[in-house]
Amino acid sequence: MNIEDLKKNFEKRANEDNAIQMAKYLRNQFVFYGLKSPARRDAYHQILKDEKKQIDWDLLDQAWNDKHREMQYFVCDYLLAMEKYVSYDDLFKIEHYVRTKQWWDTIDSLMKLYGYVGLKDQRVDQLMLDWSKDPDKWVRRVAIEHQLLRKDRINTALLSQILENNLESDEFFINKAIGWALRDYSKTNPEWLSDFIDGNYNHLAKLSITEGSKYLKINDL
Repeated sequence: MNIEDLKKNFEKRANEDNAIQMAKYLRNQFVFYGLKSPARRDAYHQILKDEKKQIDWDLLDQAWNDKHREMQYFVCDYLLAMEKYVSYDDLFKIEHYVRTKQWWDTIDSLMKLYGYVGLKDQRVDQLMLDWSKDPDKWVRRVAIEHQLLRKDRINTALLSQILENNLESDEFFINKAIGWALRDYSKTNPEWLSDFIDGNYNHLAKLSITEGSKYLKINDL
């Protein structure tokens, strides 16, 4: 299927009322067809089902360049469906998607690809450490979140350094991400979380502490 077929699939499912509400939810930064997740994924279900082992980067670039936000969601879903074929070198192609048309919705999908490849290729560790000091807050958010859901496979030394590189931030989306990273790992290693918060208490945002300690008892801190 080409980009024109994909557009037609979206257009015939478009909902103007939904489009207005969805744009408003993302602060009117993006234009929408108005497709909620089930309808959107139905529009390209067959594409993903028929896709082979080769990632169609031309299709993805065309979709990403489209003004409709559902097209960016398609790119994210496509790559996640094809994640086992994503290589370390591909991450530099995906970086374009990370650094453009940015908001939490695409960032929190794309970061999963860096986490997945990072479990297979240790070069991602240094890349994420570099990204944790990037001037772009969304790039830093990828670094902070990319190890989510790893449980006992998490690289705690890397997590600590990435978080420490972002302490004393006044960015909401950074402090929220720090809190999520802490909370996620607290389910696997609550003692580590207690030690990290105790050692960095004066440098962590209140939001990060609140989010990070959600699953801990008060007297655990």
